[in-house]
Amino acid sequence: MWTIEQTSRAAGFNSLDEEVHIDSVPVTGTVPPWLHGTLVRVTPALMDGGGKTIKHWFDGAAMLNAFGFGDGGVSYGSRFLQTDYLGDVRRGEANFGFGADPCRSLFKRVMSMNDVNKFDNANVNLQELGRRYIAMTETPLPVEFDPKTLATLGKPAWPDKDAYGQVTTAHPHYDYERDEVVNYTAHFGPRTSYKVYAAAEVGAKRRLIGSLPVKRPGYMHSFGMSERYVVLAENPLVVNPMSVPLSKKPFIDNYRWEPERGTRLIVMDRHTGELQGIHETEAMFCFHHVNSFERDGELVVDLIAYDDPAVIHMLDLDQLRAGEPTPISGSVLRRYRIKLDGSGVESEDIATEVSPELPRINYRRNNLRDYRWMYATNYGEGDWVDELVKVDVTTGESKRWAEPGCYAGEPVFIDRPGGTAEDDGVVLSVVLDAAAERSFLLMLDAGTFEEVARAEAPHHIPFGFHGQFFRDKT
Repeated sequence: MWTIEQTSRAAGFNSLDEEVHIDSVPVTGTVPPWLHGTLVRVTPALMDGGGKTIKHWFDGAAMLNAFGFGDGGVSYGSRFLQTDYLGDVRRGEANFGFGADPCRSLFKRVMSMNDVNKFDNANVNLQELGRRYIAMTETPLPVEFDPKTLATLGKPAWPDKDAYGQVTTAHPHYDYERDEVVNYTAHFGPRTSYKVYAAAEVGAKRRLIGSLPVKRPGYMHSFGMSERYVVLAENPLVVNPMSVPLSKKPFIDNYRWEPERGTRLIVMDRHTGELQGIHETEAMFCFHHVNSFERDGELVVDLIAYDDPAVIHMLDLDQLRAGEPTPISGSVLRRYRIKLDGSGVESEDIATEVSPELPRINYRRNNLRDYRWMYATNYGEGDWVDELVKVDVTTGESKRWAEPGCYAGEPVFIDRPGGTAEDDGVVLSVVLDAAAERSFLLMLDAGTFEEVARAEAPHHIPFGFHGQFFRDKT
């Protein structure tokens, strides 16, 4: 268990309403000379407007923050995604989202296919697809942007209906062999279903891989993928889709926690679309998968597990800003081993001394395959995410980075060109220095997990979720 207490971490939940571009920011240490490209992160940056404050942290209006690298120097820029939702927040009229006001619930409008394009607050994650770049959220409308200028380029809606759903994930997987992304949607209606699809281009027709009918779909923020299978970890936070249009509850409060249902690990062959099986295990809640791969007749699924979904409302913005002492169930790196012959599921917790979130791996090399290293944030001895960890998933041993009064964001691994070891590269993390009320970009040697450099931002960067490193094109 860990506890939120009254501390200076509150600066990370303050709005940032400043757009800047700086060609060169102060750097301490030595930036790896091979590092060329741009780290772009998307954050919920604007929480206040029109005399009102959004209810849930997940509903802050999206801003892009970018650190550019070249010839040992670092540039910095920040720019809002130009969306309808941004204007709504500024006017105090934000009327949809993860934790929207009960009288203006997301699903009242998102149940209509024609209204999906109104939900454009893409503040969760980023993806490169066909040399185009999109920001994403949990509705199926991406927002395209330029990773160099951070300019918003449009909202390229998917034109097809076969893979259509009102809810999706902002965590698609990339298939490097086919040069396409794989994702899933949940289609709500009289015949509710999960749909797994692939897409090779932004805004182009998607290829439906397979679908599965479901009466009460679960809230799934991400999913797992191996070389052959897609696995949906349907935890028992479920919703009755036909009751939602008449509900006066916020989006997430339409879901009910029913632990007696347990968790269903739904495994689909991603090449044929056939259902391999539904494998049952204990109840748990999950935001993020880490990796999945096949080995010795098993499908191994690693994810960050919680005992229950209590963490969701621990992230209500008024509570985070107030710093009220609130116990939150600790997260754990959990490994499920699904017997592909149908004989059962085994699970074990790895590195139980850490409480990780926002996990990353050497994705290009090891996603879909057996691996050794996971990088993550960690709830250490402080009041918020105040550590970074590197975990050896084969032994449970870990290395840590921490600095007093500092709060680290998602650790993004970038492999060194020509490197042979899985951990040959750097880890980048945006860190809030609470005393200075400013952020900096931390650069760690991914092998030793020791600092090699840091670059100073000109302001605080609000706590956010995910980012991607886009290499310079040759």
